[in-house]
Formats: sequence, structure tokens, C-alpha cells
Amino acid sequence: MELVLATHNSHKVQEVQAILGASVPGLTVLGYDGPEPVEDGVTFLENALIKARAAFAHTGKPAMADDSGIAVEVLGGAPGIFSARWAGGRDSVANRRLLLAQLADVPEHHRAASFVCTIALVTAEAELSFTGIWPGSVATEEHGEHGFGYDPIFIPEGLEVTAAELEPQVKNALSHRALALEQLANYLGA
Repeated sequence: MELVLATHNSHKVQEVQAILGASVPGLTVLGYDGPEPVEDGVTFLENALIKARAAFAHTGKPAMADDSGIAVEVLGGAPGIFSARWAGGRDSVANRRLLLAQLADVPEHHRAASFVCTIALVTAEAELSFTGIWPGSVATEEHGEHGFGYDPIFIPEGLEVTAAELEPQVKNALSHRALALEQLANYLGA
């Protein structure tokens, strides 16, 4: 079975193939080379559906998309859906630096955050969604070489290292995306 992942982000394609491929034999996750739709939704679900619908319309193949980000409690859930452009562009380093600056005076016990990932699946028969939430907190400085985005400043609940300090296979088993993909894999394998 082929499933189009509505993203131009090669990191996500590799991560999703690694996670889903292990659970759903014969599944191939394809990258998407079509036009990027305007993500003008106000929730992770709305934005995921916009992208999955566009990929399905463009390819005619079952399509999935995710919308994900970091939600910091003391910031009322921000950056949330604006995580990728928090500093005004798609610059992960600038996004992390801005978030760290915004939390500079916030004590450790008020730095709770979660990575959130909502996946939308669009086929000719249905539109479904799956959400994974990975609780943790925001570190005071960057650590780690693995991962991308906010991984170097996110400390998963129960751990003392950032997501970027975890080996990729460990992160892929624990992450918000892994939790949402596990739900999707269960659906696809049913």
C-alpha cells in the first residue's frame, strides 16, 4: 500500500516511514511534490486536514498529513500551531532562541510543555484523525545533536535529557508523532 505524506520535509518522511513501516508490512510512505496549500486553520486538526486533502486531490492516492508543534502551558498553549514560524520564518534555531528568551525568567516548575501531533488521513472513503501528546518541559538551554525543531529544548516527562539527546530509534518510540502514528498504524492494520 502506498500512502502519501503531505510534506516537503524529508526528515518527517523518513521518521514516518521508520515508524509506520515497522508496524504495517508492505506500506510505503511517499513524499509529496505538489503545491503547498495555505494552512489557515486555527487548530492542529484543521491544518492537518487542509494538507491531507490537498495531497489526496493532487495525487489521487490515500494521503496523510500532520500538524504538530510545542504547546507551552505558561504561554497559554503557544507557540502551538505557529511553532514552525514562531520567530517569523521557518528557522528552527531562531524559533528555539525566541522561545527560550520568552521563558528566560520562568522558573523550572512553570516550564511545562507538550509536543502535540495530529494526523489526518484522507482516502476516497473517509477522513480520520489521530492525536498524540508527549508531555514534558522546556529546558533552559539547548542540548543534543539529534532530531529537529524544538527537540534540543524539550525534556520529555520522566527523563532528564532533551529529545535531541535521545537516539532516533528511542525518540521514534516515545514521541508525539509516534503516539499518533501508532493509532494510525492500528487503524491501517485492522
